[in-house]
Amino acid sequence: MSSTGSTGSSDTGSIPISPSAPDPRRWWALVVIAVAQLMVVLDATIVNIALPSAQRALHMSDGNRQWVITAYTLAFGGLLLLGGRIADLAGRKRTFMTGLVGFAAASALGGAAHTSGLLFMARALQGAFAALLAPSALSLLTTTFTVGKERAKAFGIYGAIAGGGAAIGLIAGGLLTEYLDWRWCLYVNVPIALAALLGAGAFLHDDRRRRGERPRLDIRGVLLGCGGLVAIVYACSEAEPRGWSDPLVLGLLCGGVALLAAFAWWQGRAPSPLLPLQIVRDRNRSGAFLTMGLAVIAMFGMFLFMTYYLQVVLGYSPVKTGLAFLPMTAAIIVGSTQISARLLNHVPPRALMVPGAVLAAGGLFLLTFLPVEPAYASHVLPAELLVGLGMGLIFMPVMATATAGVAPHDAGVTSATVNTAQQVGGSIGTALLNTIATSTSAAFITAHLKTAAATAAATGGALTPAARDTVVKTGVVHGFHVAIGWGSGIMLLAGLVGGILVTAGPPEHASPLGDIEAGTPGAGMPGAEAVEAEERHHMRAHEPEDGPP
Repeated sequence: MSSTGSTGSSDTGSIPISPSAPDPRRWWALVVIAVAQLMVVLDATIVNIALPSAQRALHMSDGNRQWVITAYTLAFGGLLLLGGRIADLAGRKRTFMTGLVGFAAASALGGAAHTSGLLFMARALQGAFAALLAPSALSLLTTTFTVGKERAKAFGIYGAIAGGGAAIGLIAGGLLTEYLDWRWCLYVNVPIALAALLGAGAFLHDDRRRRGERPRLDIRGVLLGCGGLVAIVYACSEAEPRGWSDPLVLGLLCGGVALLAAFAWWQGRAPSPLLPLQIVRDRNRSGAFLTMGLAVIAMFGMFLFMTYYLQVVLGYSPVKTGLAFLPMTAAIIVGSTQISARLLNHVPPRALMVPGAVLAAGGLFLLTFLPVEPAYASHVLPAELLVGLGMGLIFMPVMATATAGVAPHDAGVTSATVNTAQQVGGSIGTALLNTIATSTSAAFITAHLKTAAATAAATGGALTPAARDTVVKTGVVHGFHVAIGWGSGIMLLAGLVGGILVTAGPPEHASPLGDIEAGTPGAGMPGAEAVEAEERHHMRAHEPEDGPP
């Protein structure tokens, strides 16, 4: 079978996938993809440090200020599956560029907002376009780098961004808020998006298919899947102020789980499923999704508590707080690009995931001994280095494993599922560990204030403000100890899941298309011929029964 003609660019506008003829512009394409992904990831945290300033400027109440964060995470996490499938149907370059334009416009609207309602709406629009942009970026990476050491290097860079983007957001947020204005935490996205847009037009491939090749969008799956994800993410955001036992939180969680169960049932029967079940039934892929979600739960909890510890307990400025995260960002980059990317072609993915989880869990465990006094060099810095190296070892092989062996027409929705695991894990981690920390702190402070007051009264005195502040700070740090300890255990669980479920071998011993199952059309064929055969099989599956043979 020859790939000449049938995979040419004359009739589809696409460039064939062929390991023997790599795209000479692929590394510039990686730069464009990396810039866009960094913008999406850091935007989840860049506004956090600017939030107090924005609250004062727009006269937000304490109860409503959370919507600056929640509006983004709700739209982002809830619409990711839809965004991934749109990328598969409409073409990844087209959806990537549309996401960039929309994200830039929403960022400009948020930066110019003069009411809290307008800012909330802009953040929701940012999340919606991020849900279109993020899966397009990862699927473009998946289809651009298909084999060998180049794929490992590309995923190493992408993994460093996925792991370090949140920390970079804290740094950028501190610098922009302190030296410019909180609005620049949103305006900064506009030039970044425009630069990525120009690069996308020059270096990315247009992979959209002919109209007859596109299956219909699964509207019922969209309503069930996106509705379930929105309910769960919203429940986690409301669990922080309300508590996990609140009726609204419990109702949202139960409703979200019920919708996702109905979604899973429908996907086994839908003619053109939003999320084909073979994607999540694969043992290695499902193990990668679970490992990602669990690792992010622990990591996002650390970001939250360390930000409070540095600013509230130690009195760091926003800029100093952001800079304090730099060593962890550097460690993530080293772990992804210099260790994982070099070893992934020679060792099984779990040989990186498991040690990475152990390193990260050890760093988190070190933070359970944080004192109230300044202890950056003795406790925070070593913990950041361990967590950073560990996350670098986890993220890169997880993403490479999750997207390996995926048919081109499912690359977008598979990438969306990876991003969903990351986003939902972050929402659950922030809410769950924050609830543990606040409840533990409240119990500690109440008990010790009573003891301190009784001791002072026994000696004929009263509890001084300084003594009260010491008890409160000690209680806050104690709450961090307990919550981060839970995070350390969850990180170990991530390593256990990766070690048991992810059984794939080194990628260099796999076929160019990954682990295509025996009997799949195209299995055993080289490069472009296998892709061509698999695509023709997919087209036949969606032809009407009375169509041409």
